[in-house]
Amino acid sequence: MVWNTMILSQYVIVAHIIGHPPAPRERDAMVHHYRTTATAEGGWRLHPESGTSMYCTVLAYTALRLLGTGPDEEPCRRAGGWLRVQPGGVPSVPTWGKFWLALAGLYDYRGINPAPPEVFLLPRWAPVHPDRLYCHTRSVHQAMAYLYGCRFHADLGNVGHQLRQELFGAKRSSPEARGPAELPRERRAYGPDVHVPPGALLRTVHALARLYERRPARAVRARALGRCRVRVEHEQRVTAGLGLSPVNALLNVLVLHHGRPGSDAAAEALDALAYWRWEDHDGIRYAGARSHTWDTAFAVEALLAGGAGTAGGAGAAGGAGAAGGAGAASDAGIASGAGTVSGAGATGRALGRATAFLRRAQVTREVPDPEVTGRAPALGGWCFSEGGHRWPVSDCTAEALAALLRARPRLPGDESISPARVREAVVFLLERQNRDGGFGTYERRRGPRLLEALNPAEMFTDCVVEGSYVECTGSALVALASLPPDPLSVPPAEIARARARAVRFLLRRQHKDGSWPAAWGVNRVYGTWFAVRGLRAAGLPADHPALGRAAAWLRAVQRADGGWGEHHRGCVEKRYVAHAAGQPVSTAWALLALMEVAGPDDPAVDAGVRWLRAHQNPDGTWTQTSVTGVFFGTAMLDYRLYASYFPLWALGRRLEAEGSRPAETAVANADDAMGCAAPGGQRHGG
Repeated sequence: MVWNTMILSQYVIVAHIIGHPPAPRERDAMVHHYRTTATAEGGWRLHPESGTSMYCTVLAYTALRLLGTGPDEEPCRRAGGWLRVQPGGVPSVPTWGKFWLALAGLYDYRGINPAPPEVFLLPRWAPVHPDRLYCHTRSVHQAMAYLYGCRFHADLGNVGHQLRQELFGAKRSSPEARGPAELPRERRAYGPDVHVPPGALLRTVHALARLYERRPARAVRARALGRCRVRVEHEQRVTAGLGLSPVNALLNVLVLHHGRPGSDAAAEALDALAYWRWEDHDGIRYAGARSHTWDTAFAVEALLAGGAGTAGGAGAAGGAGAAGGAGAASDAGIASGAGTVSGAGATGRALGRATAFLRRAQVTREVPDPEVTGRAPALGGWCFSEGGHRWPVSDCTAEALAALLRARPRLPGDESISPARVREAVVFLLERQNRDGGFGTYERRRGPRLLEALNPAEMFTDCVVEGSYVECTGSALVALASLPPDPLSVPPAEIARARARAVRFLLRRQHKDGSWPAAWGVNRVYGTWFAVRGLRAAGLPADHPALGRAAAWLRAVQRADGGWGEHHRGCVEKRYVAHAAGQPVSTAWALLALMEVAGPDDPAVDAGVRWLRAHQNPDGTWTQTSVTGVFFGTAMLDYRLYASYFPLWALGRRLEAEGSRPAETAVANADDAMGCAAPGGQRHGG
């Protein structure tokens, strides 16, 4: 999952602050990444399709200088030139950018909106206690509040002095050079990266906090700092040093470093962040998250679609027969023969290994002392990643569980998920259902939507409180509908009530035009697929009026060439925005939704399938040219594997929907039906 250079830059800054700079080979690979991702203007983007970002460019320039790149060397030379001509200059960087510059000793804390740690001393019943906030927001804030409260700042020596001159100019190269009137102006300098400038309520809160910061109560401040440090240490301990994400984990390293410079704790915490590292031909970067479970669950569904991997079914690229699956399991070193699938071959072997991974990735131990950081129960869930940091999510749990249950008939009894593990997953899932019937991500909603008025992030929207999401709710309905008749020790009436409430939530969230909004993907096509899939799994008939409106909307936004394409701008503008070109992932989502309602013979489905056939590459892949994911409204993401499994899933679902056919005919006709002939007449597997 590709985002931007922000986390790499922050890693470099933290590594230098604690005295553990990257080794020469790593340094070269990091500089190479900056070179390959620089924009034509000389800066760096906030996401793969944005313009040059002041925030990312300021951090990248700082990191490059710390890595030894001179101000007159590329890419610093062009980046510095771009920064110098921007309206407002570096002081127009959002508050988070100013905060990171202050940590590095390059900026005055008086020019930053306050983040007093005393808020963590509030009683937990208080409406504004941090534990009522979205988990990512409060995890970042508990470290930021500590560092702000003790005014942490590094001394970068001579390079720090040079950076202050290069970023702010020779006349303002020291904090003392800024007059009392200048810093308030800089606090209000909102550049193009700011999507949510502070409103009246938040400005009032900031003003009151600044008054308190003139003379904070020493004893109270010390107690607040201690509370924040305990929370940070707990987060580090229960996540094996990984943090909820590298965004808060990097700040945690500085918290551990403060007061004990050179300690093993900070160095070990920095080393643990190798978990988030991603190295390829573009050099070294640090991912904002890792998507093992999410990708694997959908890949299993794609491989299962159309009968792939079943005895006698189409799609065994390496031939049929259970013996092939057993051999692959042995070769892969999977314990207890895990990886054998009935009617295996290449597809069956992949399914066996994938389902074995999903079983291992489930969280099977509860987080100790969860009350320290306000954690919700984690037992039974699946994380977005492989589970190392033990922050499971509702939709990842639902998709992993549904994939395992769908694959269950193909697995030997001792290799399928046990009833006890299914029960734990269901309990975890139900714990995430909100009062409105929708499902949150990591937790139930804990605070009112009004708290969004206190959004301090400036760059992101809808990031203060947990919500109810169409995608999570649709996934939950799919999982709950997939449950086997085995006794789960979860009352059937409780599951039925949860399903009914979720259905009502989805029906309420449908827009008048027939589409559904999304929070984690681009955008209306994505949300509509999850909603339709969930409602059909819950038993709504295909001729239900809501589903009919969804089908009509999908037909209305289909392109003349048969494909679908949606632009990420709609995520920010809260509407559907057509893309200039068709996209394989949008087309796959639309087809998967439309086939649930209109069936495989609908003309729009036929046109969409023809579009996917026409745009498949000779090696079987599809080329996605636009971002597909989003978080917090404005942060667009490139999910690298979406173009591999979603089109495959849609084509397999088309075969599946057309009904069963003799095995010989299925194998012979699969390539012709889906247009998968390779150059020179060679045929790929299904």
